[in-house]
Amino acid sequence: MHICDEEELHSERLKEALKKMPSDDKIEEMGLRFKALCEPSRLKILLALAGGELCVEHIVEAVGGNQSAVSHQLKTLKDNRIVKCRRSGKKILYSVSDWHIMTMIELSKEHLDCNE
Repeated sequence: MHICDEEELHSERLKEALKKMPSDDKIEEMGLRFKALCEPSRLKILLALAGGELCVEHIVEAVGGNQSAVSHQLKTLKDNRIVKCRRSGKKILYSVSDWHIMTMIELSKEHLDCNE
């Protein structure tokens, strides 16, 4: 490939990258979601919720720890719109609100044993 051809190709790639680039606000929001996922206890909570909604007591049982710590992590996930909650009598039930996040987590699990 000649230098002129390569330069033109790179120029086209740059134009395409700029066209597809989300706004700075969207990129910041993406970063905050990734940050919310980087805490192992939050990942455990999401993996527990992958099977459907659970109350706090059952989430605590599934992930270990104590209710205060789990409640704190649930608040972070809720603030980042990754989980949602609803009241059922005296209990608050939590569920995944962003299944795209769960797809990313499942892909991550699949790649844990990848040797590439």
